[in-house]
Amino acid sequence: MVAAAFIGPGTITTASRVGASAGLTLVWALLFSLVATYVLQEIALRLGLMTRQSLAGFLRSSLTGHVLKWPILGLVLVAIFFGNGAYQSGNLLGAMVGASQFIDLSHEALIIGIVLIAGLLLASGWYRLVEGALIFLVGLMALVFMTAAAIGLLQSDISIPEWIDWRWPSSEDALVIALVGTTVVPYNLFLHASLVQEKWRVDVPLGVAIRQARRDLLVSVLVGGLVTLSVIIAARAAFFGNAAPPDLAGFAQVLTPVLGNAAGACFALGLIAAGLTSAMTAPLAAAYVVTGALGWRSEMAGLGFKLTWLLVLLTGAGVAVTGVAPMGAIVVAQYANGLMLPLIAVILFWLSLRSEDLQVGMLRRGAAVGVILLCTILTAEKLF
Repeated sequence: MVAAAFIGPGTITTASRVGASAGLTLVWALLFSLVATYVLQEIALRLGLMTRQSLAGFLRSSLTGHVLKWPILGLVLVAIFFGNGAYQSGNLLGAMVGASQFIDLSHEALIIGIVLIAGLLLASGWYRLVEGALIFLVGLMALVFMTAAAIGLLQSDISIPEWIDWRWPSSEDALVIALVGTTVVPYNLFLHASLVQEKWRVDVPLGVAIRQARRDLLVSVLVGGLVTLSVIIAARAAFFGNAAPPDLAGFAQVLTPVLGNAAGACFALGLIAAGLTSAMTAPLAAAYVVTGALGWRSEMAGLGFKLTWLLVLLTGAGVAVTGVAPMGAIVVAQYANGLMLPLIAVILFWLSLRSEDLQVGMLRRGAAVGVILLCTILTAEKLF
């Protein structure tokens, strides 16, 4: 599920814009994002497996009796809930753009249909089965992008110096933050900490569970990074030096060297798969955060849990049907994720310091501090 949330419409859109406008000069931001993802998600999975609480629930219990308890919890609730609402609008718009290539209905009707599908799957619990099929479709899309990237490398003028001509953001600073935001997804930290408890129950030895969870995380990060890099390379080969497509569907051209006339349909199918999968994981993550912070049952059968994911789903739908441009909304959502990342990372780091029993050593904490500092610098560069 974390991998499915990783490779969503935001990844395809943001990476395409990075490749089209900046070429390979921002690859350093992707590499930093992958390291940051692994460092933060590894701490999150350890906290989840060792405390057997959601991150929000652990934060709530750690702040018991503290004067800043509700200000901090309120800040997390606002950041994750509204951040996920924006992120959800991007997921729905991405899926809508894909669906519009096959179904001749208004954008509003398509968004409502996608919301109904996602809502029914979440309510029924069948999403676990459907998710497997969606991840398979996204995997096929990833394979095509990798092939397109390989062809782009062979047919374009990409040179060795361009691979190492990395630049600190100037006019592309918003794209850098968006690229970080689409890779290091703050809500994934909360989602991951809860889901590892579902996959590795209490009867699994802790050491075994942590080793297996870390292995799964490493594979997910590497695959997600390879997909993102492939999209950047393919977009660089197709659009760099020329006008990039004004809309999301136009980026299907990056697949033309591989699929010819079928490029548009395959790109649309990938957007549907990526959008619908992410449209289920974002509300789930928000539900884990809200229920944990408020002390409600953090189970899918709980009424508060259901009401939370339903509200996030409807909030995303409300933003999506306002007529906002899909590509712009998706990039803005990733940008918002990037801006709130330092806050969530600081809270995660603080939780890792709560007890030595959590076995988050000095090396991991040092890496986390480095991630937080660079994220903060990037955010401050844009804001000030």
